[in-house]
Amino acid sequence: MNSKRIEIMDTTLRDGEQTSGVSFSASEKLTIAKLLLEELKVDRIEIASARVSEGELQAVKDVTKWASQNGYLNKVEVLTFVDGGVSIDWMINAGAKVQNLLTKGSLNHLIHQLKKTSNQHFKEISENIYLAKTKGIETNVYLEDWSNGMRNSKDYVFEFLEFLSTQTIERIMLPDTLGILTPIESYEFVKEIKDKYPNLHFDFHAHNDYDLGVWNAIEGLRAGADGLHLTINGMGERAGNAPMASTIAVINDFMPQIEVGVNEKVLYTVSKLVENFSGIMIPANKPIIGANVFTQTAGIHADGDNKKNLYFSDLMPERFGRKRQYALGKSSGKANIQKNLQELGLQLNDDDLKKVTQRIIELGDKKQVVTKEDLPYIISDVLDRTYEEKVKVNSYVLTHSKGLKPSTTISITVNDKIYEENAQGDGQFDAFMNAIRNIFKRKNRVLPDLIDYAVRIPPGSRSDALCETIITWKSSEKEFKTRGLDSDQTVSAIKATEKMLNIITN
Repeated sequence: MNSKRIEIMDTTLRDGEQTSGVSFSASEKLTIAKLLLEELKVDRIEIASARVSEGELQAVKDVTKWASQNGYLNKVEVLTFVDGGVSIDWMINAGAKVQNLLTKGSLNHLIHQLKKTSNQHFKEISENIYLAKTKGIETNVYLEDWSNGMRNSKDYVFEFLEFLSTQTIERIMLPDTLGILTPIESYEFVKEIKDKYPNLHFDFHAHNDYDLGVWNAIEGLRAGADGLHLTINGMGERAGNAPMASTIAVINDFMPQIEVGVNEKVLYTVSKLVENFSGIMIPANKPIIGANVFTQTAGIHADGDNKKNLYFSDLMPERFGRKRQYALGKSSGKANIQKNLQELGLQLNDDDLKKVTQRIIELGDKKQVVTKEDLPYIISDVLDRTYEEKVKVNSYVLTHSKGLKPSTTISITVNDKIYEENAQGDGQFDAFMNAIRNIFKRKNRVLPDLIDYAVRIPPGSRSDALCETIITWKSSEKEFKTRGLDSDQTVSAIKATEKMLNIITN
């Protein structure tokens, strides 16, 4: 089967910038433009609307200057308007060479917004195209609200297309401006047009209001569209545009008759950069680029991956410059943990692995996020328990109020006997230690001195990370350390203290 090469036009910097609250700086636009053309290797980019602002003009100048120096100028496009040549003058000033002329693709827009006849509109468009040509500017034509035009005023659309077939233009662009099309309509409308005008170049421009953007784009291609308009991370007005990453992955995996030049390997890199510049966060479950989409959580999946990659599909993370991860939590099994241990270069015997697995499940039940970097801490915590558990901290209340000394009330079990005590201190942990001392004083036991107290979290962790407290104790007989692990610093210190109490009681 002969494949058809289609064009991918990225409109993140124009339509994507219409995302509520987003405005790229000139330097950000230039950086993104370079990545799109040089690294992602899209065919064209639409970077701005004419006449918007002085800042926009400067941004376009920066991009066109770079594009001119690097042979990309004919790939850089600007949205323009039927305005008697004002937009064309703006383009000339900006150094741009390709205009995407916005025209009315539905009778409803023509009558109620422009209040003109089709002949009047076509005449003005023709004059604009001719003027652009005399200035050395190529023209593509947008049929705004084309999808509603096909639904409700098809005769007008075909009258318009017949007129455009006589003009010196490069492409006709068919936007589902309000994101109202179904996949069936996307296919039927594009096919009807392409069948009638097989030699004209048609781009399809999908929006995502019903979460059908990718599907509609694919149906447009199946019907014969010659190009697609996409945005990084699906950015765009309202629910956004058809997203670049998902659409490209679907084309590559399910449409062998279609060829695109986009470099999948850098999709994730570009997506993260646009996320940072735009301030619009990528949902964790966003296909291809979301934080969680290549993360296995269930232990059975990790086990299957160890056995002939049973849970792999063609959607491999390496295609997009990513790596598969194995989450650690309450549904983790030994296989998840083994995968993470392998990456850390660690090995455990079966008994120790069971203990570590149980500890991770306990942490997961508390809704704590457990990361690969936490594993060495968890291992130290679990395997440090070389004693018979004779002392158990049953419960405690820690209070800290402005103007009052911190206090605690605790309940502990020592050799099957329950003790309760309250005390104050200079801090919550100091109050806890005073309560413990009072209990052991009644048992004629002296606690070792606390001579060092260190707290650390895994490198690169956030404020919700697991916290390891390492306390060094000194008695008349020896010096030793105990560790405690929890997401709360004081609680991790209490756990380290519980270990110390067991060591001196055994």
